[in-house]
Amino acid sequence: MSESPIERLIKTNPDMEIWWDSSPLMFEPWVQKMLQNADPAERDELEQQLRRLYNAQDPAKSLFRGCTTNPPLSWEAVRGDIPTWSAYVDQLIEENPDLDNQKIAWLTYKEVIRRGAEMMMPIYEASKHRFGWISGQLNPRLFTETEQMITDADELKAISPNVMIKVPASTQGIEVLKVLASKGISTNTTTCFTLPQIKASADATLEGMEIAKKNGTDLSNWRAVITMMIGRLTENPVLVQQAERRGIHLTWQDKHWWGIGVFHRAYKLLKEEGYPSKMLACSLREGPLVAGRPRFWDIEYLAGGDIVYTMPPYALTPLFEIGDIRFENKIEEDIPASVWDKIMKIPYGIQASDPNGMEIDQFNLHPATIDTVNAFSKAFTGLEGFVQERMDLKSKKVHS
Repeated sequence: MSESPIERLIKTNPDMEIWWDSSPLMFEPWVQKMLQNADPAERDELEQQLRRLYNAQDPAKSLFRGCTTNPPLSWEAVRGDIPTWSAYVDQLIEENPDLDNQKIAWLTYKEVIRRGAEMMMPIYEASKHRFGWISGQLNPRLFTETEQMITDADELKAISPNVMIKVPASTQGIEVLKVLASKGISTNTTTCFTLPQIKASADATLEGMEIAKKNGTDLSNWRAVITMMIGRLTENPVLVQQAERRGIHLTWQDKHWWGIGVFHRAYKLLKEEGYPSKMLACSLREGPLVAGRPRFWDIEYLAGGDIVYTMPPYALTPLFEIGDIRFENKIEEDIPASVWDKIMKIPYGIQASDPNGMEIDQFNLHPATIDTVNAFSKAFTGLEGFVQERMDLKSKKVHS
C-alpha cells in the first residue's frame, strides 16, 4: 500500500491535522473527478489513497480531522446538486410562506452545514470531541454587527454539537470571539491575514476562556483555531502597487516566501506565549517550479508544525499530481532575509508582519479584509438569488 502525500505530510508531526476545505457534500464529486482524470494504470491505487482521506464506510478511520467551509463553498454545494436543493428550498417556501428570500436562504445555508456536520459526526464521537468539527461561518455582510453575530453564532451552534463558529477577524469580530469563548463555543477565526489580527484573536479567545473558567462553564469539548488566509494576503494587488511606488520588485517567490514567513511568526507567537488557539493554514497556492520540478511551498514549508492545514480540491489535486514530495520539518525555519528586507519597506507588508502593525480599529480597512468580505458576501447574494428564483417559479404556478 503506497502512501499518499497527505500521509507523508502527517508523519512530520503526529499532532498535525488535515481538514477538508469545502462542504463534505462535495467530497465524493471531487473523488470521482480525480478518478476520471487519472491514468487508468494508476486509478486503483489513487482511489485507495483518496478513500483513506474520508472513509465513507467508517468515517472515524478517515485521515481528515475536520472540515472548514464558507458561503462560497456552501453555495457551490447547492449548485452541485440543483435538483436536490431545489426540492428542499421549494419545501421551505411551502412551509414558511411569510419568510422572504433572505430568511429562506439562511435556513438553506444552515441545512448545508447540518448535512456536513452529520458526515463528520463519527469522527467527532470517536475522538471524544477533539476532531470532527465543521465550521459554520457567520454572514460576512454582518461582520460589523456584534450583537447579530453573537445571535447567529448561537443559532449555528444549535445545529449540531460539532459545529465550530467561523468568526471574522474584524474590529467587532474580536469581541465576538471573546464572548463565544466565554460561553464555551468553539471558534475558527476567519478573514484573517495579519499578525495583529492573529494576536488580537488569540488574546480575545484566551480572555473568553478565562471568563468561562471563572463562571464554571464546561470547556471539555471546546477548542479554537485561527485561520491565516495566506494566498489572499499575498495576492492582494495593494502589495505590488505599494512595492512598485517604492521601486521594489517582488517576484512570485518573494510573495510566497513572505506569506510563509508571516505564518511562521504567528505559529511561534502562539506556541511561545502558550495560547490555547491553534494555527490553521488556508488559501494554499501551488508552486513554484524549481529546476523544472513542481513544488508546493505553501504546504512544504509549514510541515512539521502542530497546525491545521485545510485543503480544498484546488490544493489537493495538484498535491496528488506532484505526488513525490518528501516532507521535512520546516515550520521553525526562517525565510530568506532578502525577502524581509523588501517586505519591511512596504506599508502593507509591515501591517501584516509586525504584531503591532495595526490597531484593532484598522482591521476592517485592510485591503485583504475588504476584498474577501466582498467575495464571501456575493456568495450569500447568489444563494438568495437562487431562492428568489424558486419563489418566483412557485408564484407563477399559483397564478397560472
